[in-house]
Amino acid sequence: MNAMTSTPASTLLDVDKDWWRGAVIYQVYPRSFQDSTGDGVGDLRGITQRLPHIASLGVDAVWISPFFTSPMKDFGYDVSNYCDVDPMFGTLADFDALVSRAHELGVRVMIDLVLSHTSDQHPWFVESRASTDNAKSDWYVWSEPNPDGTPPNNWLSIFGGSAWQWDARREQYFLHNFLSSQPDLNFHNMDVQDALLDVARFWLERGVDGFRLDTINFYVHDKQLRSNPPLEKHLRNSTIAPSVNPYNHQNHKYDKNQPENLAFLRRLRAVMEPFNAAAVGEVGDAQFGLELLGEYTAGDDLMQMCYAFEFLANDRPTASLVRDVLTRLDETAPDGWATWAFSNHDVKRHVTRWDMGDASLRLMTTLMMCMRGSACIYQGEELGLGEADVAFEDLQDPYGIEFWPEFKGRDGCRTPMVWSKSNDTGGFSDSKPWLPVSSNHLPLSVAQQEDDDTALLHHYRRAIKLRADHPVFAKGDMTNLTATGDVLSFERSFDGENVLCIFNMSNDENNATLPAGEWTSIAKDVGGIEPASATFILDPWTAAILRKVS
Repeated sequence: MNAMTSTPASTLLDVDKDWWRGAVIYQVYPRSFQDSTGDGVGDLRGITQRLPHIASLGVDAVWISPFFTSPMKDFGYDVSNYCDVDPMFGTLADFDALVSRAHELGVRVMIDLVLSHTSDQHPWFVESRASTDNAKSDWYVWSEPNPDGTPPNNWLSIFGGSAWQWDARREQYFLHNFLSSQPDLNFHNMDVQDALLDVARFWLERGVDGFRLDTINFYVHDKQLRSNPPLEKHLRNSTIAPSVNPYNHQNHKYDKNQPENLAFLRRLRAVMEPFNAAAVGEVGDAQFGLELLGEYTAGDDLMQMCYAFEFLANDRPTASLVRDVLTRLDETAPDGWATWAFSNHDVKRHVTRWDMGDASLRLMTTLMMCMRGSACIYQGEELGLGEADVAFEDLQDPYGIEFWPEFKGRDGCRTPMVWSKSNDTGGFSDSKPWLPVSSNHLPLSVAQQEDDDTALLHHYRRAIKLRADHPVFAKGDMTNLTATGDVLSFERSFDGENVLCIFNMSNDENNATLPAGEWTSIAKDVGGIEPASATFILDPWTAAILRKVS
């Protein structure tokens, strides 16, 4: 795994071991960001070309979804070579150039590591499935059938059907929590863990600053292969899988969330430490997401950050919902660190999911930048892009094809970024894109919003700058969290600065009251008001963000 390496980030960016704490991370979905070759698919050179836009937002890091060699059955989340770039996206040299340019612009680079499973075309699996006694025969999760030939237990795949696939070569079943072409690695085998740690080292030595860890709670399975118990109907929700998917009918006690996972995460953190690298884990669990977040980020030897799905759910956040989530996080994960996201490549964009108007979008953005934790924004979110309506004949996502029309899959949030209104591809490509560009997105392009100082794009920049200008938001404590009707409020404090944040999360005017003391607004450029008295009125979807003067 020797490789040409780029200059480590520590020589290019200010060394701050806690750079991740409170960081704002921008997610790029490579297929849909910028096509530099004219084949209709985004690539690494395209990302490098557009890095100035990312840097202009004021973010601390960019997270790049998978670009590794892959048959693309799940669009890169089925890896066949962890240590190379798929030709669709470019070359390792293109990646090195991307890292170098990002560091020049002061942006750290995080890449998406998919460690729980590989493609069935990965050489490891090709060897593993060849026989029951080869060197890698135990690198994946294999099992004998039940006496009647059925799978060993009742585990289900997130993508539908059984999580077990029969393999005629070995006359055994193998586990796949996702597509049948994505066999799960066996983390009970230490050789597997060692190989994956070598993958992490490979990219750290190329200069990456950290990782987004896909399905971090899926790594380890129950060694006894016990069946999951049923989940009571009133506890089911569609945060992780759509309601039409029977995956929601189980309490996933044994196919994920295993305590042995912590030992591997400690090993991974030890590999990351010399590089001053950080990781954010994706906790995919509808019942215990916050609890797992707390487990995986507690102390100094596990992951720095995790995100759960509380704000990726369908219910639009209300003042009481936000209070309850933050309160539960504080109770279940007092030593943990959350990363908040409203949209990503797996869920319907929050503009559509929550039926957001311009005012509510702006307030929610400001709220995200004021909450304790780190923040992740998804490409196009800064433009206010809604979910694209993709016709069935244009669908690419196997998830959507499987459950259409009740669930339309993830293509609607993965359509290309719109850079200009100059043509029907929005400046993304000179040819037909892999997914169609929504006509509703074209008027929201970067070029058009750049020329309008009142546009949402500039609000994102100002909200992120507010966070950067006041370390209290990135690193401070959060206290006095309350929800009174539709009004959410909390205080942030750090290094002698005390800030009061009040948000009217409704379409109606609401009253608010200041605590004793003198307060002054620090957020007028993001719509924050300066109250004229201790008791005042907040207009709909308006905030008061005030620093205590005395």
